Amino acid sequence: MLQGYAPDLVIRIGYISIGVGVVCLLAIAALLIFVSRIYGLPVAIAAAIAWVLPIALLVSFVAPGFRLAFKDRKAESKLVQGQLMGASTVSTSVGLGMLMVQTRSGAEQYLVPPARLKQVPGNQVSVVLTVTPNLRHVKSVGIMGQRMVGRVEPPVPPVMKRLQLLPLITPIALAVGAVVGDDAVALAPIQPSLLHASLAILAGTALAAAVYGVSFFLQRRMMAEVQKIVPKT
Repeated sequence: MLQGYAPDLVIRIGYISIGVGVVCLLAIAALLIFVSRIYGLPVAIAAAIAWVLPIALLVSFVAPGFRLAFKDRKAESKLVQGQLMGASTVSTSVGLGMLMVQTRSGAEQYLVPPARLKQVPGNQVSVVLTVTPNLRHVKSVGIMGQRMVGRVEPPVPPVMKRLQLLPLITPIALAVGAVVGDDAVALAPIQPSLLHASLAILAGTALAAAVYGVSFFLQRRMMAEVQKIVPKT
């Protein structure tokens, strides 16, 4: 998910994620202590379980990139040379464009900050990229040969902007849905305790599943819109 971004940015995101994880752990501790006194331990455990999901999502999405970013800080960047196949200032990753290069090993795609694509022409020329080995962050783009044809950048369709945001919004909405659904029921006066705990977990699961279903539907709908605007060859 963090491929193509600068190692320093990924490390900052990692530290922010650690802070969010600590907040979630404090929430779990507070729920176990205070809710157990009011509704009993089963309900407290049910209320705390929902806060594990944000931690799991952060570990799943951020931890791999965080580890690779530290490796890229110490590793030497590699040079990639090949023939330019195409470039665009927009991709499915927020804040990154896309560069297609034909190398000896085949066609390769790189996510590139749009500012580094301004000098890329529209004709086929040789390019040299400086890329970090793990996150594949493009540090520089060099052009070899004459820039004969200016690259015309078409306007970005609104659906692409929405498609970029969906992978970021979905995990957040999932976590919020699970926490709100679970804890709202857990803090309601319901008896007996085991039924109360079961309903809390069920509510959190149902709300998270609903968020996932809506996200899946929106993604398919957006991808269908993107397919309609892609030129047919």
